[in-house]
Amino acid sequence: MQELLKRYGTPHVAVNGREAVEAVSLALNAFEPYDLICLDIMMPVMDGQQALREIRALEESSGIKRRARIIMTTALVDQANVMESLRENCDYFFVKPIRKDALLDQLRKLELIC
Repeated sequence: MQELLKRYGTPHVAVNGREAVEAVSLALNAFEPYDLICLDIMMPVMDGQQALREIRALEESSGIKRRARIIMTTALVDQANVMESLRENCDYFFVKPIRKDALLDQLRKLELIC
């Protein structure tokens, strides 16, 4: 995903869910929130579902007007993960492998690229 997205901006990479939450917190505190966050369900230290919940809570407490668009990814094809992600307000859910054309199409629908 990093390779696919670098054409549209500078992607930041977190190696685990805790780092992702910390990066979002720092960005919100600097008044430079992320437009797009991609989370994998299976990450070390903190999984993507927990990171999603914590990120949405940070956004809520910061009072920002526009939340980041969050795309969840996984190699697991199970309805429980999809439903949990949607309940926690992710914007889209991809099952790996992610096709470039599908990702770009979704980014257009989310109004992140033209």
